[in-house]
Amino acid sequence: MAGAPERLLRRLEWRLSRRLDGRLQGNYRTVWHGAGIDFTDLRVYTPQDDVRHIDWNVTARLDEPFVRQYTEDREMTAWLVVDRSASMRTGRDTGKAGTATELAVSLARLITTGGNRIGAILFDNHVHRVVPARTGRNQVLRIARDLLEPPPQAGGGSTTDLSAMLRLAAATTAKRRSLIFVISDFFGNPGWERPLGMLSHRHEVVVLRIADLAELDLPDLGLILVEDAETGEQLLVDTSDPLLRGRLSEQVGARETELAERMRQAGVDAHRITTDQDLPATLLDLVRRSGRRSR
Repeated sequence: MAGAPERLLRRLEWRLSRRLDGRLQGNYRTVWHGAGIDFTDLRVYTPQDDVRHIDWNVTARLDEPFVRQYTEDREMTAWLVVDRSASMRTGRDTGKAGTATELAVSLARLITTGGNRIGAILFDNHVHRVVPARTGRNQVLRIARDLLEPPPQAGGGSTTDLSAMLRLAAATTAKRRSLIFVISDFFGNPGWERPLGMLSHRHEVVVLRIADLAELDLPDLGLILVEDAETGEQLLVDTSDPLLRGRLSEQVGARETELAERMRQAGVDAHRITTDQDLPATLLDLVRRSGRRSR
């Protein structure tokens, strides 16, 4: 009888192959490229180009920005950096952790289909697990198994150290330019934009920010006891109070604006994914948006 990782992977493979019809896979030509090792040509810079590819010597001589073009590496190495903190285990149904798991396993399967390598960094404040990058379906099953295994319960009182998670990712992936997916709700200690920016300077970084609908729009449930998943702090609130709902709505808007600004400072685009979204449609939209940015 198939174990939980095998059942999860079979279900996701069926959903992806049925709904996406090859649109994300193709013959090795996706919007996510290999490291690129051979310089081939120069062309005029466009606003969609990565500024890191500007050839400053040629630009200075011709008084017009030019970018270098490279022959793509056929082998790509990708990493899944998955936040496994307490706040990710909240939400309805399987919660944010369930959404993160399905996204990570689906991405791993899509990436390894072309013979690419995939690794994973699973992080919370107390336990960090690194799955070395390898190819093949067995590698996807290993990542699925580790993601389905619940992290050990630890006492509350501390919020997620996102900076430490990103520094661990940088140290783990230092040897080779890679494609890195950072999957997190970004609830944690401030100051993570600098290590995220340093990571994106070295690698191609795709941020997938997981959100539960209740975090964005508090449902009217009357008087309830709410608890901070990471610190354990509890508070009795009346969710029917219009003043409270208005203040919370303002705070959510302010946080969304602040997160967008921090992502901008780090030089990355964040894709917000809610726990109720359709997975194949979400992945297709992710690739389309990344494709527009990379052209």
